[in-house]
Amino acid sequence: MTLSLGIDTGGTYTDAVIHDETRGVIAKAKALTTRHDLSIGLGEAMDAVLGASAVVPRDIGLVSISTTLATNALVEGQGGRIGLVMIGFSESDLDKAGLREAVSGDPVIFISGGHDAHGRQAAEFDRMALENAIDGLAGEVSAFAVAGYFAVRNPEHEIAACEAIRARTGLPVTASHELTAKLDGPRRALTTVLNARLISMIDRLIDAAEARMAASGLSAPLMVVRGDGSLVSAGFARSRPIETILSGPAASLVGANHLAGEDNAIVSDIGGTTTDIAILDGGRPRIDPQGATVGGYRTMVDAVAMRTFGLGGDSEVSIDDGALKPAIRLGPRRLVPLSLLAHQHGAGVVAELDRQMRASFPVRNEGRFALRAGVPDRLAAGLSRSEADLYSRLTDTPQPLDRLLKATAELATLNRLSARGLVLIAGFTPSDAQHVLGRFTHWNGDAARKGASLFARRKDGYGNPLAPDPETISGRVVDRLIRLSAERVLETALCEDGLDGAATALSPLAQRALDRKPGIAQIALTLDRPIIGLGAGAGACYPGAGNLLATRAIIPDHADVANAVGAVVGQVRVTVSAEIVQPVEGRFEIAGQAEAAGLAFSEADAALDAAERLCGDIAAAKALEAGAGEITLSTARDLKMAEIEGRDQFVSASVTVTAGGRPATAH
Repeated sequence: MTLSLGIDTGGTYTDAVIHDETRGVIAKAKALTTRHDLSIGLGEAMDAVLGASAVVPRDIGLVSISTTLATNALVEGQGGRIGLVMIGFSESDLDKAGLREAVSGDPVIFISGGHDAHGRQAAEFDRMALENAIDGLAGEVSAFAVAGYFAVRNPEHEIAACEAIRARTGLPVTASHELTAKLDGPRRALTTVLNARLISMIDRLIDAAEARMAASGLSAPLMVVRGDGSLVSAGFARSRPIETILSGPAASLVGANHLAGEDNAIVSDIGGTTTDIAILDGGRPRIDPQGATVGGYRTMVDAVAMRTFGLGGDSEVSIDDGALKPAIRLGPRRLVPLSLLAHQHGAGVVAELDRQMRASFPVRNEGRFALRAGVPDRLAAGLSRSEADLYSRLTDTPQPLDRLLKATAELATLNRLSARGLVLIAGFTPSDAQHVLGRFTHWNGDAARKGASLFARRKDGYGNPLAPDPETISGRVVDRLIRLSAERVLETALCEDGLDGAATALSPLAQRALDRKPGIAQIALTLDRPIIGLGAGAGACYPGAGNLLATRAIIPDHADVANAVGAVVGQVRVTVSAEIVQPVEGRFEIAGQAEAAGLAFSEADAALDAAERLCGDIAAAKALEAGAGEITLSTARDLKMAEIEGRDQFVSASVTVTAGGRPATAH
């Protein structure tokens, strides 16, 4: 009997399962994710599932974690302040691939250096200029990102820059060639920026997991799920946290296939912050060949072809201000539900809601609270004067915004602090609406009802309340969640069919079909496969979405912990590739791997053979580092030749080696 402990740390809940290879799920448990101290929620989930299973901790052979924390951070625009070092690039490159927006005012250093397309040095690396530039930044940033011009063809300048930064600052640093072997410098730099921004977050998660494992007597290896569904060791994940974007969704696809027994389906996983939708074909998730897109950024991370939407049970509920009949809007920002806030912080929250309800007229920001997120103080570096002033007034106890904020302009300041992950904002959410309707009962229903009442009395364009009572407004919020869920599933299906999914799903014909509007022309649509609904709120959402889309909705057993199930059935998989370049006729060199520096061959086949051996050795070593037990290698070659004037001419060549296997277990 091989027992594994699977854990999924989401934005709201931390789920845990004990899984046996032959019996499947033998126990499961949930605990609230405690963002200020992740070890609390992790420990509660671990202790609960071990207690429910009566399993002795030493019998657990493997622990594996999937997480939506990195995905949520990118969707919500959160993460640490970083310094970006651009070697051989110009400032105009920031305007490509969304890089300037991703940097978002963080310091950028331009240093001479870089290489050409053949891996030859284009300019000398200016180490002294780099050292002078970073000396003043060590106390202002939490990590560095380094991107060199054509570093995937020769990474020596990136390696030198990383060595200098580590020596002078002691801070984490990410080099772009470590994350991808693909060209497109600005997008490679973007991926590296996002990776550096996430390091502190993943460090906190892994530290928390390891601490709680030690406290519980668990000595098994700790693995982390990557965005393509594969597993890597915790140490491997620390340096490459960007690869954990879509970790939770990737694990959910594996879990959905395992739990539902459907090889062809649309899998839609609704969490607190996001809804993640992907396609199962023949039992395998579709992989995005262009790299994962999250939070509007197209990265170079291999991941499932997943569409992530800022729609979940904890989505911010708002309206279109100024409209005569304002529509209800959900997300993309996550709020702490009022029912959860009162559950965690006691009667003071309800008392403040009562005070606001006694007011004769609605006041600005009523039903909203703010508190510190509990992150380390070093992550608050680089605040402006107004941000620092507001942050100093915040505490670990929630404060109502109508008393906290001194001026209307401070709301924008608060939103910036929230975007940095320093502050939590609480307000009315779909989870609260479900409490009002009696479908959820696990948190404080009184606070949910009062929050719904405050929201219902907001005025439309005619000066009338939005709804006469909390039940009516809550019903409208839940109906909106179901409708948006159906539209997002439809959008995903249309995109996979090669159409403009967003525009087509909102077209008059698609909307008529979803509305079931009567008319001489009857419009109908359906899907060729069922929806597998996952997440704690799946049962309240996807049957209705399935009805709108005229397709079957499957809510499998253990749908609420599918991510945790998927976390323990994957494999370690590491891919290493190299390009063969011909800088001059008759000379073939291996580009993209520092270990190949100086090697040259007179034949392309000889270069390919050498590249295959080199990549195989590197891949096997990385797979062992990533936690694999027994390793198998698979190799793919791509050699393109063209006939010119009767002679075969070399065009391009590459080698890709994948090393993989099941994780090594404790016994």
